Amino acid sequence: METTTNPEKLLLADQIQLLIEQLGGKKNIESVLPCATRLRIKLREQPNESVQKEAEQIPNVKYFILLNKYAEVIMEQGLAPAYQELSDQLELDTPKEKLNPIEKLFGLISEIFTPIIPLFAGSGILKGLVVLATTLGWLNEASGTYHILSAASNAVFYFLPIFLAFSAARTFKVNGYIAAVIAAALIEPNLTSLLTDGGKASTDFLGIPVVLMQYTSTVMPAILGIFFYSFVERFLKKYIRESMQLVFVPLLSLVITVPLTLMVFGPAGVYLGEGLAFAITWMMDINGPISGAIIAGGWNILVIFGIQWAVNPVMISNISTFGFDRIVPLTGAANFGMAGAALGVFLRSKRSKTRSISGSAFASILLAGVTEPTVYGIAIPLKKPFVAACIGAAAGGAVMGFAQVKAIAFVFGSLTTLPAFISGTFLWYVAGLAVSLIVAMITTLVSGFDEELLAYE
Repeated sequence: METTTNPEKLLLADQIQLLIEQLGGKKNIESVLPCATRLRIKLREQPNESVQKEAEQIPNVKYFILLNKYAEVIMEQGLAPAYQELSDQLELDTPKEKLNPIEKLFGLISEIFTPIIPLFAGSGILKGLVVLATTLGWLNEASGTYHILSAASNAVFYFLPIFLAFSAARTFKVNGYIAAVIAAALIEPNLTSLLTDGGKASTDFLGIPVVLMQYTSTVMPAILGIFFYSFVERFLKKYIRESMQLVFVPLLSLVITVPLTLMVFGPAGVYLGEGLAFAITWMMDINGPISGAIIAGGWNILVIFGIQWAVNPVMISNISTFGFDRIVPLTGAANFGMAGAALGVFLRSKRSKTRSISGSAFASILLAGVTEPTVYGIAIPLKKPFVAACIGAAAGGAVMGFAQVKAIAFVFGSLTTLPAFISGTFLWYVAGLAVSLIVAMITTLVSGFDEELLAYE
């Protein structure tokens, strides 16, 4: 029987194999986590210094940086194929990674949200453009064009539980279509029609009281429900004969999971999300400038360790529930603080390669909101620019916190995502970005840096 091999797949496999060898072999790789644009590889032992240059020579490795026992990699083929291939190769010889509960939690959140981030970015920019066109009088709110474009931009938020359920199913390794149906049941029209104007209603299931809530645009209920479903599916497959699983596994999964999600996991998820949102909103209301400075100034530190994934669901939930969020603008301040540091390095550097790298890194933030090349290629190795970026971000965050700047969509802060911030505080957002960039740039120019610390020089 003749088989065919995908040349691109084979090529990626060879590249990943080379990367693994450069990092000390499979036994030296402790864990792999996919982030928004890159792979974060945790190593057991620090490789020798030659790894940096050798890894950069691997075909289609767009970006590589080694930081202590962590390696950050961006492949030409994209995040998902590279992560899948690396995971497949490591699964052959290495045991399952041993992570502490916090690392496991952040890893799970990252895996669930990473695949759907492009949906938020695209919908967010479209929503901002619709708002801009309406504000300028280019688009009539009564027109069919307005309603169609609004539907396109709002759909991802309205049906968010379904997208999250499907993504969570991949993370928990269960049937994604059954998971999507479970989440869809939460927003099924006949069920939501029972809700009162307050978004709640009481009903029962087999005589057991059920408090119905509004689950459209929610984040946590779907994730908790699918987490529970993962145990249900494994249990059913263990005790139901394979010839009967086609019918009875979906049937019993729906009968068990949907009612329990509505009775337990749904309300728990709603209250958990509301609690986190309330705590952050309370902090912003108490003292906007200080809260803004702390969140924006510390955001890039959270990004280094992947902790920002614990906050992302709160931002998404706020936008889905209230139509705006006040943390998203602060992440934009953090991005532009890093951009200012890159610009400062570009202006002060005396080496052409450093200027080339810092210039492209600066452009990647302005145009795409991607900070990794600056963070791992420039700011952390040089140290002082990273501190400057945090100072600049804090300054811009204080401005945004003072004005209570709002975002109407979840996006990465860049020039191309400006439409996602069009509201009454838009000019304050732009001012905050400018302050972040300028303060970080000036701080970098004044404090200076030692280019000998760069691994590629």
